[in-house]
Amino acid sequence: MQPVRLIIEPVPTAGDWNMAVDESLLESALAGERTTVRIYRWSAPTVSLGYFQDAEEFERDSQWQELAAVRRLSGGGAILHDREVTYSIALPGSHPLAAQPSGLYRVAHDAIIAVLARHGAHARMRGDAAATSDQRPATSDPFLCFGRGDPNDIVLGTYKIVGSAQRRRRGAILQHGSVLLERSPHAPEFSGLRELTGVTFDPEPFSVEVGSALATTLGEHAEGGLEPDELDRAATLQRKRYFALRWERGKD
Repeated sequence: MQPVRLIIEPVPTAGDWNMAVDESLLESALAGERTTVRIYRWSAPTVSLGYFQDAEEFERDSQWQELAAVRRLSGGGAILHDREVTYSIALPGSHPLAAQPSGLYRVAHDAIIAVLARHGAHARMRGDAAATSDQRPATSDPFLCFGRGDPNDIVLGTYKIVGSAQRRRRGAILQHGSVLLERSPHAPEFSGLRELTGVTFDPEPFSVEVGSALATTLGEHAEGGLEPDELDRAATLQRKRYFALRWERGKD
Protein backbone atom coordinates (compact mmCIF):
# COMPACT_ATOMS: atom_id res chain seq x y z
CA MET A 1 0.00 0.00 0.00
CA GLN A 2 1.16 3.53 -0.70
CA PRO A 3 2.16 5.70 2.29
CA VAL A 4 -0.34 8.38 3.26
CA ARG A 5 0.37 11.35 5.51
CA LEU A 6 -2.54 12.32 7.77
CA ILE A 7 -2.63 15.91 8.98
CA ILE A 8 -5.31 16.82 11.53
CA GLU A 9 -5.12 20.54 12.19
CA PRO A 10 -5.55 21.17 15.93
CA VAL A 11 -6.70 24.80 15.65
CA PRO A 12 -9.23 26.37 13.25
CA THR A 13 -7.57 28.80 10.83
CA ALA A 14 -8.56 31.54 8.37
CA GLY A 15 -9.94 30.78 4.93
CA ASP A 16 -7.06 32.23 2.92
CA TRP A 17 -4.61 30.07 4.86
CA ASN A 18 -6.75 26.95 4.52
CA MET A 19 -6.96 27.30 0.76
CA ALA A 20 -3.27 28.18 0.42
CA VAL A 21 -2.29 25.05 2.36
CA ASP A 22 -4.50 22.85 0.18
CA GLU A 23 -2.81 24.18 -2.95
CA SER A 24 0.61 23.71 -1.35
CA LEU A 25 -0.27 20.07 -0.72
CA LEU A 26 -1.33 19.66 -4.35
CA GLU A 27 2.10 20.98 -5.35
CA SER A 28 3.72 18.45 -3.00
CA ALA A 29 1.74 15.67 -4.67
CA LEU A 30 3.09 16.85 -8.02
CA ALA A 31 6.69 17.38 -6.98
CA GLY A 32 7.22 14.63 -4.44
CA GLU A 33 4.60 12.01 -5.29
CA ARG A 34 3.18 12.42 -1.79
CA THR A 35 -0.37 11.51 -0.77
CA THR A 36 -1.82 13.65 2.02
CA VAL A 37 -5.13 13.70 3.86
CA ARG A 38 -5.78 16.90 5.78
CA ILE A 39 -8.65 17.66 8.18
CA TYR A 40 -9.26 21.23 9.20
CA ARG A 41 -11.76 23.81 10.41
CA TRP A 42 -12.34 27.53 9.91
CA SER A 43 -11.68 30.25 12.47
CA ALA A 44 -14.65 32.36 11.29
CA PRO A 45 -17.69 31.77 9.08
CA THR A 46 -16.29 32.05 5.56
CA VAL A 47 -17.71 31.79 2.05
CA SER A 48 -15.43 30.02 -0.42
CA LEU A 49 -16.22 30.77 -4.05
CA GLY A 50 -15.74 28.08 -6.68
CA TYR A 51 -12.91 28.73 -9.13
CA PHE A 52 -15.22 29.92 -11.92
CA GLN A 53 -17.80 31.77 -9.84
CA ASP A 54 -18.41 35.48 -10.33
CA ALA A 55 -17.18 37.56 -7.39
CA GLU A 56 -19.84 40.18 -8.14
CA GLU A 57 -22.60 37.69 -7.40
CA PHE A 58 -21.18 37.33 -3.91
CA GLU A 59 -20.49 41.01 -3.38
CA ARG A 60 -23.94 42.27 -4.36
CA ASP A 61 -25.79 39.89 -2.01
CA SER A 62 -26.33 41.58 1.37
CA GLN A 63 -26.63 38.14 3.01
CA TRP A 64 -22.83 37.80 2.93
CA GLN A 65 -21.70 41.33 3.75
CA GLU A 66 -20.50 40.53 7.26
CA LEU A 67 -18.65 37.33 6.32
CA ALA A 68 -15.11 36.58 5.26
CA ALA A 69 -14.62 35.22 1.74
CA VAL A 70 -11.96 33.38 -0.25
CA ARG A 71 -11.73 31.79 -3.67
CA ARG A 72 -11.08 28.04 -4.01
CA LEU A 73 -8.86 26.27 -6.48
CA SER A 74 -11.67 23.78 -7.14
CA GLY A 75 -14.87 24.44 -9.06
CA GLY A 76 -18.53 24.18 -8.14
CA GLY A 77 -20.78 26.41 -6.08
CA ALA A 78 -19.85 28.54 -3.10
CA ILE A 79 -19.66 26.90 0.31
CA LEU A 80 -20.42 28.58 3.60
CA HIS A 81 -17.85 27.10 5.97
CA ASP A 82 -19.40 27.27 9.41
CA ARG A 83 -20.15 24.53 11.93
CA GLU A 84 -18.53 21.91 9.73
CA VAL A 85 -15.43 19.77 9.32
CA THR A 86 -13.49 20.08 6.07
CA TYR A 87 -11.24 17.46 4.52
CA SER A 88 -8.76 17.61 1.66
CA ILE A 89 -6.93 14.89 -0.22
CA ALA A 90 -3.86 15.59 -2.34
CA LEU A 91 -3.17 12.62 -4.59
CA PRO A 92 -0.13 12.20 -6.86
CA GLY A 93 -0.45 10.90 -10.39
CA SER A 94 1.21 7.64 -9.35
CA HIS A 95 -1.64 6.69 -7.02
CA PRO A 96 -4.00 4.10 -8.57
CA LEU A 97 -7.05 6.33 -7.98
CA ALA A 98 -5.50 9.20 -9.96
CA ALA A 99 -6.29 7.37 -13.19
CA GLN A 100 -10.02 7.56 -12.38
CA PRO A 101 -10.68 10.88 -10.63
CA SER A 102 -14.39 10.17 -10.28
CA GLY A 103 -13.48 7.05 -8.31
CA LEU A 104 -11.86 9.21 -5.64
CA TYR A 105 -15.26 10.71 -4.83
CA ARG A 106 -16.68 7.23 -4.30
CA VAL A 107 -13.80 5.99 -2.16
CA ALA A 108 -13.66 9.12 0.02
CA HIS A 109 -17.41 9.40 0.43
CA ASP A 110 -17.80 5.70 1.24
CA ALA A 111 -15.28 6.21 4.06
CA ILE A 112 -17.23 9.18 5.43
CA ILE A 113 -20.52 7.29 5.11
CA ALA A 114 -19.04 4.47 7.20
CA VAL A 115 -18.00 6.92 9.93
CA LEU A 116 -21.48 8.45 10.00
CA ALA A 117 -23.09 5.01 10.22
CA ARG A 118 -21.14 4.34 13.43
CA HIS A 119 -22.99 7.31 14.92
CA GLY A 120 -26.38 6.08 13.72
CA ALA A 121 -26.55 8.45 10.72
CA HIS A 122 -27.30 6.21 7.75
CA ALA A 123 -26.29 8.34 4.80
CA ARG A 124 -25.72 7.41 1.16
CA MET A 125 -24.44 8.86 -2.07
CA ARG A 126 -27.13 10.65 -4.01
CA GLY A 127 -26.56 8.74 -7.27
CA ASP A 128 -27.33 9.59 -10.87
CA ALA A 129 -31.09 9.10 -10.87
CA ALA A 130 -31.75 11.32 -7.86
CA ALA A 131 -29.41 14.03 -9.09
CA THR A 132 -31.10 14.27 -12.48
CA SER A 133 -34.21 15.88 -11.00
CA ASP A 134 -32.02 18.50 -9.29
CA GLN A 135 -30.17 19.57 -12.44
CA ARG A 136 -30.77 23.07 -13.78
CA PRO A 137 -29.29 25.08 -16.62
CA ALA A 138 -25.91 26.51 -15.66
CA THR A 139 -27.31 30.05 -15.66
CA SER A 140 -29.76 29.19 -12.86
CA ASP A 141 -27.51 27.13 -10.59
CA PRO A 142 -27.94 28.17 -6.95
CA PHE A 143 -25.05 30.22 -5.60
CA LEU A 144 -24.32 27.82 -2.73
CA CYS A 145 -23.03 24.30 -3.31
CA PHE A 146 -25.43 22.85 -0.75
CA GLY A 147 -28.34 24.11 -2.86
CA ARG A 148 -27.15 22.06 -5.84
CA GLY A 149 -27.53 18.36 -6.57
CA ASP A 150 -24.72 16.12 -7.79
CA PRO A 151 -24.50 12.31 -7.99
CA ASN A 152 -21.43 12.37 -5.73
CA ASP A 153 -23.15 14.22 -2.87
CA ILE A 154 -23.65 12.46 0.43
CA VAL A 155 -27.26 12.78 1.52
CA LEU A 156 -29.24 11.87 4.59
CA GLY A 157 -32.72 11.24 3.31
CA THR A 158 -33.00 14.02 0.75
CA TYR A 159 -30.71 16.45 2.60
CA LYS A 160 -27.18 17.08 1.35
CA ILE A 161 -24.70 16.84 4.21
CA VAL A 162 -21.39 16.44 2.32
CA GLY A 163 -20.30 18.16 -0.87
CA SER A 164 -16.88 17.81 -2.50
CA ALA A 165 -15.01 19.27 -5.45
CA GLN A 166 -11.77 18.58 -7.30
CA ARG A 167 -8.93 20.31 -9.05
CA ARG A 168 -6.67 18.29 -11.33
CA ARG A 169 -3.21 19.41 -12.27
CA ARG A 170 -0.87 17.39 -14.52
CA GLY A 171 -2.20 14.07 -13.27
CA ALA A 172 -2.38 14.97 -9.58
CA ILE A 173 -5.71 15.63 -7.83
CA LEU A 174 -6.80 17.92 -5.03
CA GLN A 175 -10.20 16.96 -3.65
CA HIS A 176 -11.73 18.78 -0.73
CA GLY A 177 -15.14 18.75 0.83
CA SER A 178 -17.32 19.85 3.73
CA VAL A 179 -19.22 17.77 6.26
CA LEU A 180 -22.09 19.87 7.59
CA LEU A 181 -22.35 19.21 11.32
CA GLU A 182 -24.96 21.78 12.21
CA ARG A 183 -27.16 24.44 10.61
CA SER A 184 -25.43 27.80 10.25
CA PRO A 185 -27.37 30.94 11.20
CA HIS A 186 -25.95 32.48 8.01
CA ALA A 187 -27.63 29.82 5.83
CA PRO A 188 -30.49 28.41 7.91
CA GLU A 189 -32.07 26.72 4.90
CA PHE A 190 -29.49 23.90 5.11
CA SER A 191 -29.93 21.38 7.92
CA GLY A 192 -26.85 19.70 9.35
CA LEU A 193 -26.29 16.38 11.06
CA ARG A 194 -27.46 17.71 14.40
CA GLU A 195 -30.86 18.79 13.06
CA LEU A 196 -31.31 15.64 10.97
CA THR A 197 -30.22 13.05 13.55
CA GLY A 198 -30.53 14.73 16.95
CA VAL A 199 -26.84 13.87 17.55
CA THR A 200 -24.28 16.55 18.34
CA PHE A 201 -20.99 15.75 16.64
CA ASP A 202 -17.98 17.06 18.56
CA PRO A 203 -15.74 18.40 15.76
CA GLU A 204 -12.43 17.39 17.35
CA PRO A 205 -12.96 13.63 17.77
CA PHE A 206 -15.05 13.57 14.60
CA SER A 207 -12.10 15.08 12.71
CA VAL A 208 -9.89 12.25 13.93
CA GLU A 209 -12.46 9.65 12.87
CA VAL A 210 -12.92 11.09 9.39
CA GLY A 211 -9.21 11.65 8.85
CA SER A 212 -8.29 8.11 9.89
CA ALA A 213 -11.03 6.62 7.71
CA LEU A 214 -9.96 8.60 4.64
CA ALA A 215 -6.26 7.88 5.12
CA THR A 216 -6.84 4.17 5.71
CA THR A 217 -8.81 3.78 2.51
CA LEU A 218 -6.02 5.42 0.49
CA GLY A 219 -3.03 3.54 1.87
CA GLU A 220 -0.88 2.86 4.92
CA HIS A 221 -0.97 6.08 6.92
CA ALA A 222 0.86 7.90 9.65
CA GLU A 223 0.07 11.22 11.29
CA GLY A 224 2.35 14.11 10.44
CA GLY A 225 2.48 17.81 9.80
CA LEU A 226 3.37 20.30 7.11
CA GLU A 227 7.00 20.40 6.05
CA PRO A 228 8.89 23.73 6.18
CA ASP A 229 8.85 24.07 2.37
CA GLU A 230 5.08 23.48 2.34
CA LEU A 231 4.58 26.14 4.99
CA ASP A 232 6.70 28.55 2.95
CA ARG A 233 4.73 27.83 -0.24
CA ALA A 234 1.44 28.25 1.59
CA ALA A 235 2.54 31.59 3.03
CA THR A 236 3.51 32.80 -0.44
CA LEU A 237 0.21 31.63 -1.93
CA GLN A 238 -1.73 33.24 0.90
CA ARG A 239 0.02 36.56 0.30
CA LYS A 240 0.01 36.58 -3.51
CA ARG A 241 -3.11 34.67 -4.46
CA TYR A 242 -5.69 33.98 -1.77
CA PHE A 243 -5.98 37.55 -0.51
CA ALA A 244 -8.20 38.36 -3.53
CA LEU A 245 -11.52 37.08 -4.87
CA ARG A 246 -10.60 38.02 -8.45
CA TRP A 247 -7.96 35.88 -10.10
CA GLU A 248 -6.23 36.15 -13.44
CA ARG A 249 -7.15 32.92 -15.20
CA GLY A 250 -4.71 30.69 -17.01
CA LYS A 251 -1.72 31.15 -14.69
CA ASP A 252 -2.30 28.22 -12.39
